[in-house]
Amino acid sequence: MDESPPSTYEIAQVCLKAGKIMLENGGETYRVEDTMIRIAGAFGFPNAHSFVTPTGIIFSFDGPEQITRLIRISERSTDLHKVTEVNAISRRISQGQLSVAEANRLLERIDKASPSYPNWFKILSAAVASGCFLIMFNGQWHDFVSAFVIGGAGLSFLIYFHRVVPIKFFAEFLASLLIGAMAFLLLRIGIGHDLDKIIIGSVMPLVPGLLITNAVRDLMAGHFVSGVSKGAEAFFTAFAIGAGIAFVLSFYNGEGMA
Repeated sequence: MDESPPSTYEIAQVCLKAGKIMLENGGETYRVEDTMIRIAGAFGFPNAHSFVTPTGIIFSFDGPEQITRLIRISERSTDLHKVTEVNAISRRISQGQLSVAEANRLLERIDKASPSYPNWFKILSAAVASGCFLIMFNGQWHDFVSAFVIGGAGLSFLIYFHRVVPIKFFAEFLASLLIGAMAFLLLRIGIGHDLDKIIIGSVMPLVPGLLITNAVRDLMAGHFVSGVSKGAEAFFTAFAIGAGIAFVLSFYNGEGMA
């Protein structure tokens, strides 16, 4: 028995789900809009329109069955593997290899999948990266272990505070504050030697590099709303990190003067 043709609502749902997954996992605004429009065109709706901001997606079809949908994006993280998987599904749809039902099932599986890497692996990677950043910024090898431990602990603090504190910037401030405090403590007990280099290396995993990159890319592509909002988010993240470290350094300098 032949299956009934997909409805306009089902096609719109697939487009929105693809855009939602990409935007929630670090995809650029222009890429999200382009992917949604390509999927709609492959399913027979070439006159589709999408407007994407970091906090929401508006999508509509022109034609006799005009439909407009809006979804809210409340949580964002970084998982570029999911973005790559959605891109692969979009290409298969454009080549006519997937039906609406199959695409919806695959996208649902991606959306519900666990993050590509467990937290312990992220913490270990942050620890190694912190030590390497210390060396890159002309630190000494005898401070590598200090940066390794503090960098891993800093990301673990950030993950914990993100779960407990609903305000993202406050969690980043607390994590950077503890990074600075741990660096100061290791310096006092004689394990660390160069406070500045240890702190610089340890906070690098918290720096919003993807946000800054996406903000610049969106601005270059003419998406000024998304570019400015992502740039503002990156600025406040950097400000929260800097404020936490500045608080510790002010205490350290005050104690040195005393």
